[in-house]
Amino acid sequence: MEISTVGIVGAGLMGSGIAEICARQGLRTLIADSGDEPLKTGRQRIAGSLHRARERGKLSAGEVEQVLEEIHFTTDLDEFAECDICIEAVPEHLPLKTSVFQRLDSIAPERAILATNTSSLPIIEIARVTSRPERVIGTHFFNPPPVMRLLEVVRSIATSPETLHETREFGERLGKRIIVAQDRGGFIVNLLLIPFLTHAVRLYESGFATREDIDEGMRLGCGHPMGPLELLDYIGLDTALFVCDSLYDEYANADYAPPPLLRRMVAAGYLGRKSGRGFYEYERPPAA
Repeated sequence: MEISTVGIVGAGLMGSGIAEICARQGLRTLIADSGDEPLKTGRQRIAGSLHRARERGKLSAGEVEQVLEEIHFTTDLDEFAECDICIEAVPEHLPLKTSVFQRLDSIAPERAILATNTSSLPIIEIARVTSRPERVIGTHFFNPPPVMRLLEVVRSIATSPETLHETREFGERLGKRIIVAQDRGGFIVNLLLIPFLTHAVRLYESGFATREDIDEGMRLGCGHPMGPLELLDYIGLDTALFVCDSLYDEYANADYAPPPLLRRMVAAGYLGRKSGRGFYEYERPPAA
């Protein structure tokens, strides 16, 4: 199946980024959200990203306008009736995702792939609420999608080989490097990353080393582009906590258990860059 029309549910940071890369490849792109305000914010985010690409010489002014014209913003999910692939990019809450998939299953054509942009939730738990579990797959994009080259494709026990093949081709068309993971908590990247991050928090929490020395040690000693505490602020401490809890529930391994400090920081609203304060302090982002 040739994919020419993409539907994305969720106009947040990830959904708008995925919409941008689809439209930049000439795909007709629909993006849906629950109201006009999140759609307006999503459009502004996409326009800002495209204008920054123009300033760097990667797009012309005409190409910016053309990409924006490829994206249709809607509050009506029924418009996804002609989509070849639907990508859900709503918050990491299983009941919310399954309700979206039940709706997509009733709207999208039989041929359509239903994909979830989850970083840790079981794909089969989402697939089983549909009438087409063989056409359900995980597409874990990384933040920010227009910049990060990786796409982690996750096949459940029910995903068909055809669905996997078509999703790989779609990801490659978007310019992504594809890795394929089985449907186990954390997939590949987070299964390796989370213990690294939690150990860094425990070092800092115990007073073993300063935040600066922990981060500089990994940047200069291991060649990482940013240290683990900086990375947690970038990811969002609430997101990291959710992934920790999800992995600990699945594996009951202490390496995945969230450190008490991480949980306390989230409770205090110290979520990292997006809130203006995490392990470091940042200029508070403007209200949406």
